[in-house]
Amino acid sequence: MASTTKADLVNHIAAEAGIKKTEAEAALNALTNGIKSALANGDKVTLVGFGTFSVSERAARTGRNPRTKEPLHIPASKGVKFKSGKTLKDAVQ
Repeated sequence: MASTTKADLVNHIAAEAGIKKTEAEAALNALTNGIKSALANGDKVTLVGFGTFSVSERAARTGRNPRTKEPLHIPASKGVKFKSGKTLKDAVQ
């Protein structure tokens, strides 16, 4: 299974939009920076048909070291969740 890189996305955007690669890269960077900024502020980002990015909070908990079986404290943390939209789900099916 192949993976798509940022360069591949830039090439695709440039070809689809009929713009230069530097402009396509600037547009892609603006999009990703906008999503990062919104999530950092605690906002949800919804791209209709594509999906929704949101921040989830994990509470602190006690885990266990698998090697020594000693309990250890796992601090609270935040993570990014993505829920795909119907159009994206249908395109992948």
